[in-house]
Amino acid sequence: MNPVLLAASDYGLVVASGFVLLLFLVVGWVVIQGTRAQMFWRTRVDEGDTDIISMLVAEEIGRWRTMRMPKGLEPGVWHGIQTAELVEVQSDGVRLSATAEGQYAMVGGRRQQVSSALGEGMKVTAKLADMALYDIPNVRLPWVQVDIYSTYRDAEGAAQRRVISTVARREIADELAWEELEAEAVVHAFGGRFLLDDRGNALPIDADGGEPAGVPAAFYKDD
Repeated sequence: MNPVLLAASDYGLVVASGFVLLLFLVVGWVVIQGTRAQMFWRTRVDEGDTDIISMLVAEEIGRWRTMRMPKGLEPGVWHGIQTAELVEVQSDGVRLSATAEGQYAMVGGRRQQVSSALGEGMKVTAKLADMALYDIPNVRLPWVQVDIYSTYRDAEGAAQRRVISTVARREIADELAWEELEAEAVVHAFGGRFLLDDRGNALPIDADGGEPAGVPAAFYKDD
């Protein structure tokens, strides 16, 4: 009886070892294929393949729309991130748009604005620039332009218009203490463009022109 039991035990060990080896080979093959795929995407991005850049950025933006809000982030800002759209793709950068609206709350028994559309736009700009520069897998572009739109109302009705436009360049971004800076300081560091009226309210702008307002000279360099 004993020789038969030992033979069966040995056979079981051989089968188990073979299964473990096969599993190891399969996992190794998957890892190698995944690494090769990432290297392929990164190479194409570095070569300026706009089709690949567009695909990778669009996929990540789509993921942002369905993922849970990160801990510690304001709901209004996350809503703005989830409105992000890919507007333009160039070989060395992308242009994104998103929306931001003023925030209201009960203050002293009255509903009052506690954060302007421009203030919210700066928060969305800072977060979106951070995510676009550092959180998109296999994409590391030199710059990202973020255009923020907000709702303006006149006699003809309501319309979405650009309230702030910012070109976030990596050489500046890499030097910023993101966790320590307020959103306004981040926007100023990138030279964000916006216009204010004589009462300090944000005016619609042309993202490709117009005079910057409220931007310290140390942070703004004219084209």
